[in-house]
This record gives sequence, C-alpha cells and structure tokens, in this order.
Amino acid sequence: MEKENKFDVIIIGGSYAGLSAAMSLGRSLKKVLIIDSGKPCNRYTPHSHNFITHDGAVPKEIALKAKQQVLKYDTVQFCEDTALEARKMNAGFEITTKTGKIVTGKKLLFATGVKDLFPDVKNFEECWGKSVIHCPYCHGYEFKGKKTAILSNGERAFHVAALVRNLTEEITILTNGIPDFKEEQFVRLKKNKIQIIDKELVEVVHENGAVNAVIFSDRSKEFFDTVYASIPFKQHSDIPHSLGCEFTETKHIKVDMFQKTTVPGVFACGDNSSPMRSVSYAVATGGIAGSMINNELTMEGF
Repeated sequence: MEKENKFDVIIIGGSYAGLSAAMSLGRSLKKVLIIDSGKPCNRYTPHSHNFITHDGAVPKEIALKAKQQVLKYDTVQFCEDTALEARKMNAGFEITTKTGKIVTGKKLLFATGVKDLFPDVKNFEECWGKSVIHCPYCHGYEFKGKKTAILSNGERAFHVAALVRNLTEEITILTNGIPDFKEEQFVRLKKNKIQIIDKELVEVVHENGAVNAVIFSDRSKEFFDTVYASIPFKQHSDIPHSLGCEFTETKHIKVDMFQKTTVPGVFACGDNSSPMRSVSYAVATGGIAGSMINNELTMEGF
C-alpha cells in the first residue's frame, strides 16, 4: 500500500459485497484496492441466516474467511481506512482517505452499505439484530410461533404482517401514531386477527438483547418475544452524492442490472443500492459488479 497508489479498481467497502467483487477482479488479475472502515451494518446481529453453506454462521466470521480467501490473490490489497473524498479525473478517480492517503483507480465501486437510524426508543439499539429485527427471511424462522410485534405503519406494516403471518398467529402492529391503512387492509388485518396499537413506543424491555416487553408513553406494557421494525437509513458514504450519482425514491444509489450507477466508471452493489438486504444478495451483486467492471476494463484495453 505504501509503494502503490495506482489501481485498476478502487472498492470502497470491504464486507460481503466488496469482497465478492474483489474476488472476481482478483481472479482476472486486475489491480484492486479495498478501502474499509470496519463498520458493517449487520455488526449487531449474532447470526446470519438464509445463505446456503453459511446458515447460522457469525457474520464477522463469514467476512473474515472471505477476506482471507480474497487476499490470496496477489493483485488485491486491503486498507483499513475511511474514504473521505473522490475526484473525477481524465483517466479515472482520485480518492483521499481519512489518514491522508491519496490513491487513484480507473474504476470505482461503492460497496459501502447503509447506516440504520435508530428511533428514540430506550434499549432499541441494544436489541437490534437480535430480537428487534428487520427481515422475516433473515431472522423470522428463529421466532416462529412467538408473540410478535411489528413496529411500522401503512403499506410497509401491512406487507410485513402478511409475511410474518406465515410464521406466527400472534401478531400486533405498533403504529406509533394514527394507523394509516386502507379500509380493505383494516378488513384483512381483522380477518387474520392482527391487533393494532397506536400508542407511542418509548422503551423495549429486554435481557441481553432478548425482548420480553415494550412500554408505551402512558407507561402501559405489552409482552412480546420479538419486534419487527422498519426504520430509516442513510448512505454510509456521502461520496456517491458528491460525484453526481442519482438516487432512487427509496434513497438507494440508482444502478442498472449490471450494477452501473448513472456516473460512467462508477458502480455500486449491496445494501447501498437495493432494499433487498441480505448477505446472499450482497455477495451476488458484488459478483456481478466485479465481472462487469472487469469486462469494461478488458474491452477498453483490448
């Protein structure tokens, strides 16, 4: 790293998506630098599910094994740092890091993930990824048959309730305010015996991250085993915006089926560019991005 500052590809983000892309590029002998700040968004959860060959594994262990395998390819380097700025150049991009390093790459890949924005609810963060969860596919099976709350409202709450109804019959939606459902949705929720509580949630009662109750602003309490929560997020990196990348209505980086952004030479993969948040999806989109970047580089020099 100290002797080399010019690369074919700079990958910002070295978790599942970034490492997957780096493997494709490394196997094609492309010179790659991965810059990673060490803050994956799933660092809160103790186990990863719904990823064949790794079901139930510790997320950190999956990433560590992936990193070890990727770095066996001589043309791939890993830098523990934070990318702060990017500048478009005639032949690519220049990246400046938090420690003052300046590196250049012909192509740029954002595998930066997202940062979840926790609500002002006591103990919410302590339970996030353990028993306060976001995805029925990633965590739902472990709470099948349990008394379940859904902290959401409107279309999102209705969608999650329908999915979770496959796993348990004890469901309550916590709208945290006036319920925002269509009349037809109210009818279907009632048909499936799904209750609605509109009181403001102020606290999650737990033991070592395991939910056992929630407390509302009027100090009333309801007992639950798990809480599905739909919470907002922001991009982990501001660089895509500063480069002029377009974003979707859901605030994800806009990409095409080849993981290309709207800025030539810039790609994105994983959670930052799709609401399909899972390890398997991150790995898949990273593989696509790596292959497409290699194809561009190869054809440009052919």
